[in-house]
Amino acid sequence: MKNEAETILETSNEESTIAQFEIETKFAEIEKERDNFKDQLLRKVAEFENFKRRNSEERTSLIKFANEQLILELLPIVDDFQRSMQQGKDVKNFETLYSGIELIANKLNKLLDAKGVKSFNSIGEMFDVNLHDVLMSIPKNDVADHTIVEEVLRGYMLNEKVLRHAKVIVAENQTTEEN
Repeated sequence: MKNEAETILETSNEESTIAQFEIETKFAEIEKERDNFKDQLLRKVAEFENFKRRNSEERTSLIKFANEQLILELLPIVDDFQRSMQQGKDVKNFETLYSGIELIANKLNKLLDAKGVKSFNSIGEMFDVNLHDVLMSIPKNDVADHTIVEEVLRGYMLNEKVLRHAKVIVAENQTTEEN
């Protein structure tokens, strides 16, 4: 017959074996969960790398073809210019040629206007470093100093941003100093 100590020892060993089994089972579950997380992480990293690559390719394509629509809208105007030049060779009527070029210029200005490109008037305005580039100044006493008297090259804005500064000539008052 077993004594009480042996019974306690057997019970303790059984409990220890059960506890060990539970620990090993829990450990196996944790390892499996870890492996699942690791797999998910690797998949997410691969998905992110693919996303970055696609995004980069799309950005490159967008930059490469950003002006495509504008170019397509400009091509009919280019065609009109080519027809006018051909007609100018065949027909030596200056007035007809001029009126044709005027129509083409109006068509081009309407397109630019639709795209938010607007020219700005400079003659008679005061020089503004944000809008104008001074090519030279000429002596003129009949207008205020730094008034724009001639526009050599027109300035343009895209929406509210200056695309090209106007190239201008400004008045410089000539005052003689008497001592």
